[in-house]
Amino acid sequence: MKTALALLAVLGALALGASLCPYPPDMPSGPPLHPPGPRHPLGTDDLGVDILAQVCHGARVSMAAGLGTAVLAGGVGGVLGAWAGYKGGMADALLMRLVDVLLVLPTLPLLILLAAMLGPGVDRVILVLALLSWPRPARIVRAQVLSLRERTYVKAARLYGAGTWYMLRRHLLPQVGPLLGASMVRLAGYGVVAEASLAFLGLGDPSLRSWGAMLNQATRFPGLYLTPYWRWWVTAPWLALTMLVVALAVLGVGLERLFDPRLRGEGGRGA
Repeated sequence: MKTALALLAVLGALALGASLCPYPPDMPSGPPLHPPGPRHPLGTDDLGVDILAQVCHGARVSMAAGLGTAVLAGGVGGVLGAWAGYKGGMADALLMRLVDVLLVLPTLPLLILLAAMLGPGVDRVILVLALLSWPRPARIVRAQVLSLRERTYVKAARLYGAGTWYMLRRHLLPQVGPLLGASMVRLAGYGVVAEASLAFLGLGDPSLRSWGAMLNQATRFPGLYLTPYWRWWVTAPWLALTMLVVALAVLGVGLERLFDPRLRGEGGRGA
């Protein structure tokens, strides 16, 4: 996990330092298709726009999409999953059937359809991603709450008249918080990939320089791979995107192993 955290720190520094780039990400600042050099460390694209500036601003877009998806989907899914697991009965059954339906839907075609209907914009992409991805944390949290609600202190609090939202706020959600956080890290990686995919397909916000938009622009250049331009024009955003997704995936797996009782061999411990 140390390597993943180091990669995230480097990419976070790129995002935070985007405003310090000497060149704008959307205006020509040098000769078109200029190879990497002292003035342009990562070269320029076919319009003469500095690629390093685009990569730094693209880090902001990708991290915003990942963080927004994780917070919104994780928050909604965590609360609903905890509520369903604690209440049980018909409410739990209905919510889990809805979760099952959403989990089997083809995500990418539905995401493309909804994004095309709602129009471009990172905020709209985050909203669509949250609507499609909240069932995963909901199912994880529900499974843990089903075990927690049978413990002695929870039963005692219920006997003394503790309400549902009090129990969720004071006892259950704090217990499942670390595991929910691990799930949110995975959701962040999913958000990054989905935003880049939509931008690559031309469904992203044209006013933002995201990594997916950079790849879309590069691959539309005639005969790109018959020229040396792809070495800096495609490699830079592709490598940045790969680093971010891999770092989030490794961090998510590490946190799940750390906090998931089933992976620690504690699944059989109950009340």
